[in-house]
Amino acid sequence: MKILLVDDEKRILEVLEAYLEREGYEIHCADNGIDALKKAKSINPDLIILDLMLPDISGEEVCRLVRKESDVPIIMLTAKSAEDDRINGIVMGADDYLTKPFSPREVVVRVQAILRRVKKTEKVERIEFNNKQLAIDLSKKEVTVKGQDVILTPIEYKLLTNMALNPGRVYSRMDLLEKIQDEGMYYEGYERSVDTHIKNLRKKIELDSRQPTFILTVFGMGYKFGGILDVSNTAV
Repeated sequence: MKILLVDDEKRILEVLEAYLEREGYEIHCADNGIDALKKAKSINPDLIILDLMLPDISGEEVCRLVRKESDVPIIMLTAKSAEDDRINGIVMGADDYLTKPFSPREVVVRVQAILRRVKKTEKVERIEFNNKQLAIDLSKKEVTVKGQDVILTPIEYKLLTNMALNPGRVYSRMDLLEKIQDEGMYYEGYERSVDTHIKNLRKKIELDSRQPTFILTVFGMGYKFGGILDVSNTAV
């Protein structure tokens, strides 16, 4: 599996490269944001480790631009330790967040955990949540609630699957709006229009749309998927 390391500190690149190559990963390095974006497109990495403090464009901007093109897992590295900074990193689209100084062994463990989760998800064609209360057939693009078929619009289906495949991850309204557009759909609207689609989606999949179980609001940030994945799923 390919990992893209992005950091302007040569020593950090060298150490992480050595540790990750020892685990069998193919490592590509970039020491600035522009090069990182180019390599993210050309090598199509399975995971990106991204420093926020880069010499040209910020790691936050790199993350935002990558997220417009890909759902590749991103681990952010930063010298900032404030809670708001960590929260902003997750809201921005990061899957994990490490504060410098960090242990290279911890980075390896987190990389392995994220890639195991991604690999497991890729092998699943049907995912079920909360004791089969909600089921999504990814191959047929069908959704059922308590065994009953639910008809979703293309936008509602894309919003649901993007969040359900990344449970717990916080999506801003702009994140979700970009998911709709990047999937090849021409859609005009403001970020707040996502609220309307979320409201309609809740009416269709929640037992009580006023007290949702699956599509949860993260106040001041956006939305996340709160369903609990059932242990057994049908694998490809």
